Amino acid sequence: MAGPGGGGAQIQLTSAAFVYGGKIPIRFTCEGDDVSPPLQWSGAPTDTRSLALICEDPDAPRGTWVHWVLYNLPAEAVELTQAVPPLAETPSGARHGRNTAGDMAYAGPCPPPGEPHRYFFRLYALDIALGLAPGASRAELEQAMDQHILAQGTLMGTYQHRP
Repeated sequence: MAGPGGGGAQIQLTSAAFVYGGKIPIRFTCEGDDVSPPLQWSGAPTDTRSLALICEDPDAPRGTWVHWVLYNLPAEAVELTQAVPPLAETPSGARHGRNTAGDMAYAGPCPPPGEPHRYFFRLYALDIALGLAPGASRAELEQAMDQHILAQGTLMGTYQHRP
């Protein structure tokens, strides 16, 4: 099995709110309602035991900014509705990790004025349910996922600060 960069199979990750490479609607940013966008996926292997999601901005001025860490999503899940509540653990059992701001919640795009930033939503199918308590960092999640990634999918959207 592959580490965080591997995983041979591909998950098709999409959103009803924007297309790959398209603009993320303002509602899902700090200039709007700052709620998570709806996400849908297909193609997780049948032996998937849980799913994990990381959203990050590699274009942030001080290095990659992590906007969302969510793990232990049920293996049978095929979507996240918009506005996932900022709970340490959701009713489905999914757990929020900490974003760069230290919050256990989605933090929408909020780039400084200038060029558009890219926001990568990465979904991982894992062969285990993770024993991480709520509040894990991206690094802790990646360490726990190491050698357990069966497949992954990526959705990238862009956002530019409104003048």
